[in-house]
Order: sequence, then C-alpha cells, then structure tokens
Amino acid sequence: MIPLDNESHGGLTGMKYVDGFVMVVPEENMDAYREMAMMGAKVWKKYGALEYFECAGDDLEPEMTGITFPRMTKAKAGEKVIFSFIIFKSRAHRDEVNAKVMQDPAMNDPKWKDNPMPFDVKRMAYGGFSVIVEG
Repeated sequence: MIPLDNESHGGLTGMKYVDGFVMVVPEENMDAYREMAMMGAKVWKKYGALEYFECAGDDLEPEMTGITFPRMTKAKAGEKVIFSFIIFKSRAHRDEVNAKVMQDPAMNDPKWKDNPMPFDVKRMAYGGFSVIVEG
C-alpha cells in the first residue's frame, strides 16, 4: 500500500502532481492560443513548474475507446481539441506555483485582458491529479 501524504492534501508520497486541461480551440484562433500558451509556459516554469505541455489532437478517433475527445468536448468542424498539462512536485507545490503565477505581471497584461480568450472557457475541463504511477 502506498502511504498518503497529508502535505499534498491526499496526494501520494513522493509522487508528482499534474494539472490537466482539455478544451477546443477554433482553428482560426490557434496562433493566438499558441502565443498565449508559450507565455504561460514561460511563467509557470519561471515559478517552478517541472514541465508544461500544450498538445493539439491529431489522432482522435481510435477504435479502442468508447468515447472520443471530439465527442466529449462537442468539437465541431474547424475546431482543434487541445490537451494540456503542467507537472509539479506535489499538490502543495502546485498551489505555491499557481499563487505566484496569478500575481505575475504577464498574467495581468492588458493585452490579454482586453481580448477574448482564443477558446470557449465554458467548454474547458480542468482538474488536478495525483500521479499514481510514473514510468
């Protein structure tokens, strides 16, 4: 049995923590999304995130699944499914990093505030995950 680590609020001792996101981005907004994601990668890494990934779906209709990402996200023609994740040392580390990120001037740049997000926030899923196996 793997012991629970109270410091990470229920995470597993010695295991990393991941914030994960799935969303759809209209293809005409991909350049703006990529620009926003590159800025995000810099900021999260600046404050200690171990790794940062933004991935665009290109093989999303496999035969081995009951539900596909396009179906789950209700992606329409002309939209890309994005799968993103950020890796941290622990949940506590994630909380510390995210608090610093939210205070960074780049996250409060009027350039982003005055423009709509390049994706529909209502169709985004987000969650934090304790790593239970790492290979």
